[in-house]
Amino acid sequence: MVIFGATGDLTNRLLMPALYNLLRTNVLPEKFALIGVARSAGTVENWRNHLYATLKGFVGNAAAEFAIDRIDEAMWKRLSEKMLYLQGDLADPELYYRLRNRLTEVEKTRGTQGNVIFYLAVADQFFGPVVEQLAKADLTDQHEDANGHYQFWRRVVVEKPFGHSLDSARALNACILRTLHEEQIFRIDHFLGKDTVQSITAFRFANGIFEPLWNRDRIDHVQITAAETVGVERRGKFYEATGALRDMVPNHMFSLLSMVAMEPLSGFDAATIRSRKAEVLAAMPAVTPAHVVRGQ
Repeated sequence: MVIFGATGDLTNRLLMPALYNLLRTNVLPEKFALIGVARSAGTVENWRNHLYATLKGFVGNAAAEFAIDRIDEAMWKRLSEKMLYLQGDLADPELYYRLRNRLTEVEKTRGTQGNVIFYLAVADQFFGPVVEQLAKADLTDQHEDANGHYQFWRRVVVEKPFGHSLDSARALNACILRTLHEEQIFRIDHFLGKDTVQSITAFRFANGIFEPLWNRDRIDHVQITAAETVGVERRGKFYEATGALRDMVPNHMFSLLSMVAMEPLSGFDAATIRSRKAEVLAAMPAVTPAHVVRGQ
């Protein structure tokens, strides 16, 4: 796994606690390596120490994204031994060739068999350029054997915001699809990984009490509250460009809305879930300023 933006807020608060919990619950593969890529100068020891200090902030913190009772030092040691660090500018093609060499070394020493997940935990203006640079360095190719099966796979995780308008989202999608196949792309909304959100589908459709009642004849209105425990903190530059409305509503809130209102699923594959959610959004009237109340 390669994380671009390895020293950023998303990596600190979400990705590393998640990876730690995956290891702690024996879900993370033994043949695994984590390469952090960031502009900040430093060593892998600096990066490990910084992440360890951040992880300690989750101990006993019930408000944390991934609450942890205590750090298992043996587990942290196992995870930290799998970590590598690469410093460089995302716009520099040389960085990606150094990354390719590092991945070749990791494949030999860690037995990863060439499988790589590239997680773009960076500002959205870098999504397209990073994918293009990965392709130029031959890091997105998946080689097939004689039977048409991939010898190894490559995946790219794209965080939100996925564009700032319909036109920019379409342009970003076209840019990424020039390089990657659809099956290689994960467009991530990390809200959907929360337990409460994960439980909505089961609560609605597998619950004999609520399933018959969950319709417009029985429900007067729905209110979705996102009670944030985290402020702007060190993300002023992000909020200046993005804003809290764009940060929360078009992705997190609309994802929750579509899961609350969508029709029963015929399967749990990505295409089925996406089409059901799209039906909800297509049925909605346009949201105009006249129907919106904003406050601070």
